Order: sequence, then structure tokens, then C-alpha cells
Amino acid sequence: QVQLVESGGGLVQAGGSLRLSCAASGLTFSSYTMGWFRQAPGKEREFVAAINWSARSTSYPDSVKGRFTISRDNAKNTMYLQMNSLKPEDTAVYYCAARLERTATVVASTSVEYKYWGQGTQVTVSS
Repeated sequence: QVQLVESGGGLVQAGGSLRLSCAASGLTFSSYTMGWFRQAPGKEREFVAAINWSARSTSYPDSVKGRFTISRDNAKNTMYLQMNSLKPEDTAVYYCAARLERTATVVASTSVEYKYWGQGTQVTVSS
């Protein structure tokens, strides 16, 4: 049974930082592209970052590029999202997701491309 468990969310002031973690179990972690998505109230789920199996390829939308960094530790079956210079518009529930894929370049950036999902962790950025 695949499980993805997010942690590290919380309340932070604008300009601050948070580090999210996603612990995976029940799958061969190094065979998966991993991604982060977020969903704010009343909005659609939005792509935040993705990383390929080897961590040599990452992808970000313009809204977080230069502020967020995705990483993974295959030995620990864990993925991370370092979020710096946080803005109130970053407030959302953040989800980690897994896609069975072992490619050199990560391209999957839509929620339908990912099969497994965590329950989410709330990130709130106050102004």
C-alpha cells in the first residue's frame, strides 16, 4: 500500500521560510518522479515543483521559481520542498504526489499525470 505523508507546514510571516517533507512508503521510491502541488480555497490544484528519479532534473512554474527548491533523498524515501521568501499568495494546502516514471528529464506538471497523493499539509503565510 503506497503512502505519502507530508509534514512541515505551518504559519509563517511573509518573507519567511518553511521546509516541507514528504515521506514515501510502499513503493520503490527511486522509480518515481515526485511532485508538489498546492490548492488554495476556491482555486484549482496548482503545480509547484517536480523532480525526476535521480534528482538531476527539476521543474518549477514561474510563480515559485527562484524561491522554492525541490530535492529528494532516495536512501530515505523522502522528498523536500524548501520554500523561501514566502508570500501571502503561497497560502494553500500543499500535496506531494508520485508518478511511476524513470526519465532523464521531468516534464509532468499536471495533477492527472500523478497516481499517488498525500493528504496535504497546510501552509499559511501572513502579511
